[in-house]
Amino acid sequence: MSQRVYIFDTTLRDGEQVPGCQLTTEEKIVVAKELERMGVDVIEAGFPISSPGDFRSVVEISKAVTEPTICALSRAVKGDIDAAGEALKWAKRGRIHTGIGSSDIHIRNKFNSTRENILEQAIAAVKHAKSFVEDVEFYAEDAGRADLAFLAQLTEAVIKAGATVVNIPDTTGYCLPDEYGKKIAYIYEHVSNVHQATISIHCHNDLGLATANTLAGVMNGARQVEVTMNGIGERAGNTSLEEVVMALKVKKELGLHTNIDTTRLFPVSNLVSQMMRMPVQANKAIVGRNAFAHSSGIHQDGFLKHSENYEIMNPHDVGVPKSSIVLTARSGRHALKHRLELLGFRYDKPTLDGIYTRFLDMADVRKEVNDKDLMELVR
Repeated sequence: MSQRVYIFDTTLRDGEQVPGCQLTTEEKIVVAKELERMGVDVIEAGFPISSPGDFRSVVEISKAVTEPTICALSRAVKGDIDAAGEALKWAKRGRIHTGIGSSDIHIRNKFNSTRENILEQAIAAVKHAKSFVEDVEFYAEDAGRADLAFLAQLTEAVIKAGATVVNIPDTTGYCLPDEYGKKIAYIYEHVSNVHQATISIHCHNDLGLATANTLAGVMNGARQVEVTMNGIGERAGNTSLEEVVMALKVKKELGLHTNIDTTRLFPVSNLVSQMMRMPVQANKAIVGRNAFAHSSGIHQDGFLKHSENYEIMNPHDVGVPKSSIVLTARSGRHALKHRLELLGFRYDKPTLDGIYTRFLDMADVRKEVNDKDLMELVR
């Protein structure tokens, strides 16, 4: 099995569904070009049937981007698929992403249907999509809560119908990592034609487990991950692109890799945050402003002695200029001495002890002490 993990970015489709985060077509093109520069394999550019704006976005991104596959979403409905096929006419490499619910909850309560009818509709959708593009991805919506035997039957049927990728999404973020990993393993063990397609995973973060579930899926054979920058998306969000990519890079023993230029992660994160008007939480893994910041005296001392004491990755690897030492009332003498020396001040131990005492008083009042405050302190 290939050790390459393909990155399917849905920032411009699932991520853009977040209330207040909608982008114009021109803004989407800017983001798409940055995703291309970063090395994303597939860009899900929109849901063409949903609005004229989404249709136009898929068309224009198809024209503007060269390397990644451009994907358009559709339901397992002829009109949706027709719109997706029409929008992808200008794509160098186009993919239709069609699908339908696979859990009994969705089959009964969303579609008022039966498993037999869902199978027929899924097969028909894949075959119709193949009349537009060779590359067809099928999503088994709510696979996280689907019956395993039926999910395997559905997967085998759509691959036989021509699906090149089958997406096993945890649409509601319901699964635990062990549970989701076993679900992917079951697909590999019980679908006779599974190796004729790529198994993809699309996890939501309702229980805060999207990245963990995605990694569990990859470790059990899936080779495409569906992700968004900063983990944005419906409700609690999607799997974060930067977290999965760096987890695979840091955990070399997994033997898996992507084609992502990780030095672009932080700049692209900032771009998406600004354009979608969605701030990144300070303690967000990889790209949050505190991801490489140290304020505890014990941590600062250990970091200054050797960065690997408290950092498992180099900030330069993700495009962050450098780690930071944040001076607060929790900081120790080592951090204060380090910052003062950067400002050009060197003191003997008794003098530094006196400055440190005054520093703590200042830090208790000002919460965070910056270089201007330090200049005031040493005067």
